[in-house]
Amino acid sequence: MSYSNAQELLSAIQPASGGTEIFDPATGELVGRVAQNSVADLDAAVSAARTAQPAWDALGHEERNRLLNLAADRIEANAEALAELLSREQGKPLNGPNARFEIGGCAAWLRAATAYEVEPEVVVDDGETYAAKHYRALGVVGAIGPWNWPMMISIWQLAPSLRMGNTVVMKPSEYTPLSVLALGHVLNEVLPADVLQVVAGGREVGEKLSGHPEINKIMFTGSTPTGKAIIRSSADTVKRLTLELGGNDAGIVMEDADPKAIAEDLFWGAFINTGQTCAALKRLYVPESIYTQVCQALTEVAAKMPMGVGLDENNVLGPLQNKAQYNIVADLVQGAVDSGATVLLGANPDSEAAGYFYPTTLVADIDPQNDLVTKEQFGPALPIVKVKNVEEAITHANSLETGLGASVWGSDREQALAVAARIQAGTVWINSHGTIDPRIPFGGAKQSGYGLEFGLDGLKALAQPQLIKG
Repeated sequence: MSYSNAQELLSAIQPASGGTEIFDPATGELVGRVAQNSVADLDAAVSAARTAQPAWDALGHEERNRLLNLAADRIEANAEALAELLSREQGKPLNGPNARFEIGGCAAWLRAATAYEVEPEVVVDDGETYAAKHYRALGVVGAIGPWNWPMMISIWQLAPSLRMGNTVVMKPSEYTPLSVLALGHVLNEVLPADVLQVVAGGREVGEKLSGHPEINKIMFTGSTPTGKAIIRSSADTVKRLTLELGGNDAGIVMEDADPKAIAEDLFWGAFINTGQTCAALKRLYVPESIYTQVCQALTEVAAKMPMGVGLDENNVLGPLQNKAQYNIVADLVQGAVDSGATVLLGANPDSEAAGYFYPTTLVADIDPQNDLVTKEQFGPALPIVKVKNVEEAITHANSLETGLGASVWGSDREQALAVAARIQAGTVWINSHGTIDPRIPFGGAKQSGYGLEFGLDGLKALAQPQLIKG
């Protein structure tokens, strides 16, 4: 069925009574209630998923693709109700690259998972030896998602898993369980029983999932420390892993860049989802020859972007999703201010305001070793570091243990490409930042994780390669 608004959708997923209350980070108002599942509930879900998996796999690629495209249709039919719930629970505005954008991405990535043929690959055929590589289903995939893009990242995990014949058990973030439960409910109107299950629960449920003997692969998006814990807990069963972990993405501006021309794209590279994005631009290195111009152009753009309650159609920036993240951003900015850095915009939150709103903040004249630069702020605060030249910028960009994404900004494409090749990151964008595409593989370097998502590589990562020779 189609739901006309978030409240109708909530009525389909909430427990009849009890449960944990979830509050709007913009207003503090009650959004809804979620039943807290136990480890026993998780065990039951995994068992059901394992029982359902052979029949799902036996349907074949064509029928699974048909069902996944029907599931994308269901998302589109319920897009406004899903976006409203997402805005209320996560805080992101409906407009801009936010809630409606995320729902659109869910449908697009779901369809993209069906767009590739996954055929056996002939490895050797020389007249004497023949060998082909086949891609078989793994079994049951455990997916653990974050609170910043709860619906879309869930799709990134479940869509390729299902396409390749696996079943999926998902554990959403404790901050945004309603959004993922609602998404799962809509998808399960089309999918066979037990193929996709969402188990909302606390840390103990996530820990059990990552070490569960009946789970064949874990997909996780979140912090590096949690990713390391998953690696340890999955070791005894030698699970396959795809980990998209923390990033502290660097942006390098070249001397030939046009500050006014790049300012808006710089802004959205840093402040998409109010800065709460793993692959957002989180530290910007600018040569001293154009430093003042870049700071001024970026400040002019940032000052015009309205922040407020997500259901207000005028807003494009929202609150931090939770108090803990608000405190991280506030502490890092205050540390930069205390060190003598210059605040170009923001950095003075209204302590009396409802919700976890931290103002759009630009910080200049900051030491490259300041914590606001070297630690991932994951919020609406961007440090702008002055450098002598591009060589110094590259050194700073590569100095941290993270390497999810990076960007190079300049007018000479060949020079920008040469700089990009020297940056230690899984993806480097030229004159944009964070512009992902379901056709283009995505994954981190260094301690930002391993494994690829998206495209044909992402599908193959959800399968067991099998070589047949003869």
